Amino acid sequence: MSADPTRGCRGCGAGSLIRVLDLGKMPAADHFPPLDAPAESLDSTHPLAMDLCTECGLAQLAEDDTVTAEPRGVEPQALRDQAADALAQVSAAGWLTGRTTREFGSPHGGSWLPLLTGFTETEAPADVVVDCFGIMHEPDQRAAFAQRAAATAPDGVLLLQFHSLHAIVEQGQWNALRHGHFAYYSLTALRRLLADAGMRIAAAWGFDLYGGTVLVAAVHVAAETVEPTGDSQVARILNAEISLFGSEPDAAADAVRSLQQAADQQAAALRRWLEYETLSGSRIFAYGAASRAVALLHLAGAHRGLLAAVADASPAKQGRRMPGTDIPIIDPAELLAAQPDRVLLTVPDLLQEVRSQWPGLEGRWVVDIPEKI
Repeated sequence: MSADPTRGCRGCGAGSLIRVLDLGKMPAADHFPPLDAPAESLDSTHPLAMDLCTECGLAQLAEDDTVTAEPRGVEPQALRDQAADALAQVSAAGWLTGRTTREFGSPHGGSWLPLLTGFTETEAPADVVVDCFGIMHEPDQRAAFAQRAAATAPDGVLLLQFHSLHAIVEQGQWNALRHGHFAYYSLTALRRLLADAGMRIAAAWGFDLYGGTVLVAAVHVAAETVEPTGDSQVARILNAEISLFGSEPDAAADAVRSLQQAADQQAAALRRWLEYETLSGSRIFAYGAASRAVALLHLAGAHRGLLAAVADASPAKQGRRMPGTDIPIIDPAELLAAQPDRVLLTVPDLLQEVRSQWPGLEGRWVVDIPEKI
């Protein structure tokens, strides 16, 4: 597979691109048609593929011709808990200094600003700049990093959190690829992006959210900020990446290509499981109308004859359909009332939260799709 030679790398602009994952044409992951929408609106599909830059190692969305806006979801408790934990660790490490803050938000909602007590929000260069899963939504990565660098005061800190490419590849999370997500970062690639914007990584923290997320504290190269002593997380993360990807972007392409096999295997496994359970007389529902579920259901050829409905806590998504399918999105209360035999959880991080909220569904949650029936 080859990449589009007419487009340069979204990060460095210089490297050639290698196609590492190609899902073909997929429904737009942020367009949830109303239940009564004409059938043709369900069939709109768009190319969905991932390229890897041979120069800087940035994994990136190959192209995106979608223009729809995602109905805003409800921020999961797991994400709120992780934000509080992250800021507690950042504060303990001495990085929350100064008086002003600025946040680059994410389309998925949520904000760290209420947790930054004692700080005043500003549009001027700030002492603490936050970007939690926001920068990946920027098509021009080089410009986006320059913008965040300019928003950070000379002695300030940029706190940037991202879903780790290492975790995505190691755990076969192929459906992290989606329209509107333009970059997938290794710490190695992130260092290059920050360096091109005149910044460096001074500290890093790892979290279990989404199977592996990383938060970095970045400062201006010329800043007098003292690096915390004894912080080995940056080296640990970089060493883990070298073990998985090798030391050169060309070698990394082979590792990232494993996502193609993971996609094919998981989609086939889901189809087999849904057909088996349906033939056995079980009623199957799902929970979580998340963007990552769109490609999975489409590749598996899921329909409401196999999967009755997908429950989601977002009122903006309820009463709509999963993109590219006839599967309705319902209120979680309707899920409980239906008393399904199995509930496929499309976002495993929500397991603790949904088990607590819906004890009547205990024993019915399915987190891992059985590969063999």
